[in-house]
Amino acid sequence: MAIRTRTVEYQGPGGPFEGVFVWDDALSGPRPGVIVFHNVMGLKAFDVDKATELAGLGYVAFAADMYGKGKRPIDRDAAFMLGNDARSDRRVLQERLLATLATIRAQPETDAAHIAAIGFCFGGTCVLDLARAGADVDGVVSFHGVYDRPPFANADPIRAKVLVLHGWDDPFCPPAATVDLAAELTESKADWQIHAYGHTGHAFTSPTASGPGLAYQPDADRRSWLAMRNFLDELWG
Repeated sequence: MAIRTRTVEYQGPGGPFEGVFVWDDALSGPRPGVIVFHNVMGLKAFDVDKATELAGLGYVAFAADMYGKGKRPIDRDAAFMLGNDARSDRRVLQERLLATLATIRAQPETDAAHIAAIGFCFGGTCVLDLARAGADVDGVVSFHGVYDRPPFANADPIRAKVLVLHGWDDPFCPPAATVDLAAELTESKADWQIHAYGHTGHAFTSPTASGPGLAYQPDADRRSWLAMRNFLDELWG
């Protein structure tokens, strides 16, 4: 195994953007690609580490940038300002998502016919909006995402399979919001699953999570990553 990385600059509304592409150059030929969408704190080592784990499983991965080249918030206030700006126009956000999809698809190591996306917190919104847009991806996985739907119609049907990995005590998405998401995905004819973890709040995959309703939960972290692996195996096994 020889994990390699390269920085990739790409264009989209509000760009340029700059993400990190990760692959194992001990493997030959194109292989399925997975986009990793960051949480509200922006692109950082955590996201590149997740992309590296995916490359170690035999995929190629792209740690995406949703804020813009050089926009790496250093504190929570700056991060929420960038996150709120990115969410302020969901059609523009979807255009950014589609630009990111085109970027991973264009990499020579990627099997362009087999793409999935995973996302954490704000990145969970990103993967759900990618699916809602009718993007040509095989599947999306939301880790402790935010579920509010855009103020316009979804693609009908949503073609991507959807896996939602959810902390049942998440204050940002209480049970009613989770039930609403299930109804929305059913209405849009998506193939969906929701796995809920008891006694678990928001940001359960982040060892540094702190604040009201935010806490790392090692069991949910381990179980959710395994659920994602099984989901990808089912897509492409």
